[in-house]
Amino acid sequence: MKFLDQAKIFVKSGDGGSGCVSFRREKYIEFGGPNGGDGGKGGSVYFEAVENLNTLIDFRYQQHFKAHKGYNGSGAEKTGPKGDDIIIKIPVGTEIVAEDGETVLVDMIEPGQRFLIAKGGDGGRGNAQFKSSTNQAPRYAEPGWPGEEKWVWLRLKVIADVGLLGLPNAGKSTFLSVVTSARPKIADYPFTTLHPNLGVAWVDGYEMVIADIPGLIEGAHEGTGLGDRFLKHVERCAAFLHVIDATAEDVVSPYKVIRRELELYDEKLVAKPEVVALNKCDALSEKEVKQKVKALEKACGKKVYAISAVAKQGLFDCLLDVNRYITRDRLKKNQAQVEETQQTQGWSPV
Repeated sequence: MKFLDQAKIFVKSGDGGSGCVSFRREKYIEFGGPNGGDGGKGGSVYFEAVENLNTLIDFRYQQHFKAHKGYNGSGAEKTGPKGDDIIIKIPVGTEIVAEDGETVLVDMIEPGQRFLIAKGGDGGRGNAQFKSSTNQAPRYAEPGWPGEEKWVWLRLKVIADVGLLGLPNAGKSTFLSVVTSARPKIADYPFTTLHPNLGVAWVDGYEMVIADIPGLIEGAHEGTGLGDRFLKHVERCAAFLHVIDATAEDVVSPYKVIRRELELYDEKLVAKPEVVALNKCDALSEKEVKQKVKALEKACGKKVYAISAVAKQGLFDCLLDVNRYITRDRLKKNQAQVEETQQTQGWSPV
C-alpha cells in the first residue's frame, strides 16, 4: 500500500428537513387545526481513529464527504427521520487541521477516538408549532437549517517509540530490517527511503516501535531535499537513535548538521533523549573505530555505541540504552493518565 501522510478533503453535514404544512381532516371534526410535523435533523460528519490504517491514500481518490439531508415532516405531527451520519475512518496519529493549514482542530491519538467535524442542520418546524390564539390555522412551516461545510487538512504523524535519525545512506533502513521484521527498501545510494517505515523490536521483554524516516540533509527544516515533510513523524517519539556513518571522513559534522536541523524545526525535538550509534564499524579497523568514537563522544557529550547493522554487532546494548528512555516515558504517561482519571472522578489522596 502506498504511503500518503497528507490530504485535503471537503466535508458537509446534511441540511435539516423542512417542516410540513398540514391540517387535520377527519369526518365529524369540522375544525381539525394544523398538524404538520417537524423536519428531521441532517446527518453529521465524524472522524474516527482506527488502528488498522497507516496511510491516508484512500483520500487521494475520494475528497468529498457529504452526510444525508434530514427528511421532511409530514401530517399527523410526524417528525421526519434524521439523516444518516458519516463516519470517516482515519489512522491513529492523524491531526485534523483547518483550511488555513495552521490551526489544529484535534489530534486523533487514541484508538476509537471520535470527533464531530460538521454538525447536521436542525429540522424546520411544522405549522403545528406556529398555532396560537390569534393564528389558529397557520399556513407556514420552516425550511430546514443548512448543515456545516468546510475544507480540512489531514496530516498523519506516525506513532513510534523511537525515531531513527541520520543523513541519507547512514544505514538506518538496514538497522531497522535487522532489529525488526520490517523490510524497507535498501540500496547503496542516498534517499533510498522515500517514506517512513515502522518496525517492532523486542528488547529485554519490552516492545519497541521504531520509525525510520527519510534521511535529512542541511536545510531540511526549510524543505531542502525531502525537507521538513517527514520531520513531523518524529515529534511523538520518546527518544531518538541517531545513526552516523562510520566510513565518513568526518563523523562529527553529520551529527551537528542533524542536531541543527532539529533545533531549527522545533526546539522541543532537541530536548528529547538521544542515543548515538556509529554504524558500519565492520568496515574500519579497531583503531579507526576508537578514534571516531572518541571524536564523536567529545562532540555530543554522551556515550557513543560502535555498531554494525550488517554484521549485527553491538545492536543489543544500543537498543537497551534506548529502551531506558522509552520505559521512563511510558511510566510518566501512565502516571499522568492516572492523575487525570482521579481528577475527573473527584478523587484525591488522603
